[in-house]
Amino acid sequence: MQKQSRQPDLVEGSLPVFVFPTELVFYADEQASHKQVLTLYNPYEFALKFKVLCTAPNKYAVVDATGAVKPQCCVDIVIRHRDVRACHYGVIDKFRLQVSEQSQRKALGRKEVMATLLPSAAQEQPQVRPQEEEHRMKEQLADRVFFEQTAFQTESRTASGGPSLLTVLLGLVCMAALMLPTLGEQESTVPVYLHLSVNKKLVAAYVLGLLTMVILRT
Repeated sequence: MQKQSRQPDLVEGSLPVFVFPTELVFYADEQASHKQVLTLYNPYEFALKFKVLCTAPNKYAVVDATGAVKPQCCVDIVIRHRDVRACHYGVIDKFRLQVSEQSQRKALGRKEVMATLLPSAAQEQPQVRPQEEEHRMKEQLADRVFFEQTAFQTESRTASGGPSLLTVLLGLVCMAALMLPTLGEQESTVPVYLHLSVNKKLVAAYVLGLLTMVILRT
């Protein structure tokens, strides 16, 4: 009886899904905006599994397109726009998040999130869309087919622009520091002021490890 009070029988599609934000806007001239995060909340007392679908899966890379959310927890879903071209400006795509119980296949709830690519944030101006145009857009979006996002964790790494120049330079500096003689070594042609202590080399190795993780994630 206690389990039934916490997990009532739900009709397919009736469970509210809580996602933030409800709209994604990418800007072509802002590299940072090409990677955005959707947060899926689970306020319920039972675990949920989720799946991310998209009307244009070839344009986006979704890290962890399927997964689970523990009760009263949340999970971040990273979405990258990997086809930033002028021909996609203003095109509205849609993501659909479907949730279900761990032991069931039917979707208890779903939430749709719009995604738009704009040329620049400076050019974006708030405007009132005519009612007829808005109605026509909703009808077109309703007819769009959603496709599963699968195996995008590895693709998202190759889709990004790569590490920044500063990250590469810091990595080279750390590698050079590790190659210098340790303080106290006698047989070395390197000047004494370039000899580093063990603690400094440990710091360089630690920083190099962090930079390696950053490079692998980009």
